[in-house]
Amino acid sequence: MPAKRDYYEVLDVKENATDEEIRKAFRKKAFQYHPDHNREDGAEEKFKEINEAYEVLSDAEKRATYDRFGHSGSDGLFRQGFDGFDFGFGDIFDAFFGGAATATRQAPQRGAPLEYQLEITLEEAAFSCEKEIEITRTENCSGCQGTGSKSGTQPVRCPNCDGAGQVRRVQASIFGRFTNVATCPQCRGEGRIITEHCPQCRGTGREKLKRNITVKVPAGVDSNTQLRMRGEGNAGTRGGPSGDLFVAISVRQHEYFMRRGDDILYELPINFAEAALGTELSVPTLDGDHKLKVRAGCQTGTVFRIKNKGIPHLSRDGHGDELVTVSVTTPESLTREQRRLFEELASSLGTGKKKKRKH
Repeated sequence: MPAKRDYYEVLDVKENATDEEIRKAFRKKAFQYHPDHNREDGAEEKFKEINEAYEVLSDAEKRATYDRFGHSGSDGLFRQGFDGFDFGFGDIFDAFFGGAATATRQAPQRGAPLEYQLEITLEEAAFSCEKEIEITRTENCSGCQGTGSKSGTQPVRCPNCDGAGQVRRVQASIFGRFTNVATCPQCRGEGRIITEHCPQCRGTGREKLKRNITVKVPAGVDSNTQLRMRGEGNAGTRGGPSGDLFVAISVRQHEYFMRRGDDILYELPINFAEAALGTELSVPTLDGDHKLKVRAGCQTGTVFRIKNKGIPHLSRDGHGDELVTVSVTTPESLTREQRRLFEELASSLGTGKKKKRKH
């Protein structure tokens, strides 16, 4: 038979530990190794050892005897008091938290959230819009108002748990009294039993319905923006609130524009003559055409900024800009007259000179 460990070592306290320190150490160890809480091999033996150490060190007379004579003096005292020893998991709650764990009905729960993917145009993202969407969600049954009982009847109190929703089971052993609290198997934690089921929902108290919801999309949203609509998700249980509906925005690719943050990018093609001589052109924006002056000698890649013609800022006042990038296009085919004119122009301009690279 292995030698007993020192009781102070078992509780991991010093020999001059106060009663409060011993009590706290025992509480920590008891929770850690209680057989109902710890299923590892050896946990029950450790729990027994912890109880034995606390039984001695928590009693001033027994502790004094143990401090003087060690295990040889405390064994008799421990055996003498063990017959009346009745300490279980529920008793730990009694001793340290002012009462045993109370069996209570399961609490109300918020309904599960829903998610919907909504695709909109770039213009709708820029100027806001309202969209009507169709969702399928769980709601309280309209036939029984969520009770699950047939019209004219009411659920009755569960006789197994007396409406508590949970049952307590006490087991006695040589190590003390152990109390388990579990969900009532008869009412599944509801505390009530339906005697006559609602024919519409078959006693579930819930039904799936399609609903049309109007979504107000604010100006400035972008792809991956998520709108939250409170209470538009699935119904809660046991009187809990409904969940939320999350609308994930996806902005459709535009035919002409690209978006960079809150700025709009547009590529403006012009011909050689317009680039060389300069011109005034009509440039599209999200809210109509805008006159843009292109200076003479404009090169490919030149960027013009049109102020406040971009996307509204979502979280502050103001707009982004429209950035117009010039692209000088080369004609792929020429008429005889156009070719003659280009040849004359090329002759008058002369051959291009090599340009030194800037360092």
